[in-house]
Amino acid sequence: MRDAAAPPVDERERIRAIFVGSVGNLVEWYDFYVYSAFSLYFADAFFPGDDPVAQMLSASGVFALGFLMRPIGAYVFGRIGDGRGRRAALMLSVLLMCAGSLIIALAPTYATIGPAAPALLLFARLLQGASLGGEYGSSAAYLAETATPEKRGFYSSFQYVTMIAGQLLALVVLLVLQNVVLDERALRDWGWRIPFAIGALLAVVALLMRRDLPETSAFKAAQKDASRGSLRALLAHKRETATVVGLTLGGTIAFYVYTTYMQKFLKLSAGLSAWETTWISAGSLLFALMLQPIYGALSDRIGRRPMLIAFGVFGTLFTVPLLTAISQARDAWTAFALICCAWLIVALYTSINAVVKAELFPAAIRVTGVALPYAATVSIFGGSAEYVALWFKAQGHENLFFWYASAAIFVSLVVYTTMPETRGHCRMENDA
Repeated sequence: MRDAAAPPVDERERIRAIFVGSVGNLVEWYDFYVYSAFSLYFADAFFPGDDPVAQMLSASGVFALGFLMRPIGAYVFGRIGDGRGRRAALMLSVLLMCAGSLIIALAPTYATIGPAAPALLLFARLLQGASLGGEYGSSAAYLAETATPEKRGFYSSFQYVTMIAGQLLALVVLLVLQNVVLDERALRDWGWRIPFAIGALLAVVALLMRRDLPETSAFKAAQKDASRGSLRALLAHKRETATVVGLTLGGTIAFYVYTTYMQKFLKLSAGLSAWETTWISAGSLLFALMLQPIYGALSDRIGRRPMLIAFGVFGTLFTVPLLTAISQARDAWTAFALICCAWLIVALYTSINAVVKAELFPAAIRVTGVALPYAATVSIFGGSAEYVALWFKAQGHENLFFWYASAAIFVSLVVYTTMPETRGHCRMENDA
């Protein structure tokens, strides 16, 4: 067996390390997003009632509450990632995700155990939220530290490639179950458990793959720093921490609007069928996936800041018109084209936001610095995006959510215009 502590020695080893780290990230995000993809089918199993919007609101509330654990997971796994190594944090995070998926796959319904059913569902989602809180910072630091400086944007973009691929895989599983394996009744009765069982199995596979990941040389060089991973060390980088919060705010809302919420939006607002919404979501996610490495490579040429500013400008101007047009679309192809147009804007953020955060912090505090302020922002704004959208819809003012998302992107735009360029002028250039 190859020495797991040895850093990648050539380009082939480096690509292998990035691939293995990315595959684990894919599994984590599949497990997390499969909840959103299948919530249309299992919401009534945990939340009884006759109003489908109310059921989806309850299911989305649990989805949002799962995000509250992300800052806790970010802190715990940040301490592990900065203190014991990126590989240790990556292994433990995927193990926790496996546990959450397995609980949901086996959970009794409300008809069987009453209110304990949604409580058990919430517990599983809290475990998964903690897992993702640790996964993001650990994988962002690992990919950025493993890549060469001239290709750091390109290689780091694969974090969002795998995040999107995880959701895309969840939709593929949904399509297969919808159209090949089960009818709708079976899918609602018990078939929704299948993707969670698949996720638990995939997490075990990812755990086995990650056990041989090479540790990064940046972490090894920082081991002499006794303050690594501590909150005191993080507080010494107040400006960088505030920058992570500001640059994440608008981008995370945009990301969750066009990923987890879009399937419900197409069904409940545009009036498209479940089959159409699944195909549109899958196709647009595939388009978004292909944009990530293209934009990541572009950032290695022109810098990170111009791309973030472009996202802020176009996101502020076009979020309301695009969401309004999507809500009024009455055929699948129109909706698909509009969502792809939105991804041309959103990918300017998603492709590079992880590497920008990693470039802001020194190695001794990098996992915690990336993970904790990001997780706190996502838990408040990203995780609540779907719930807020459904709440506005239930109140009869869905269009106000469009303006809310646009205003959040504008706030981030202000940060983008004042933050420094990180490509070539960052903390990572000082890593030993």
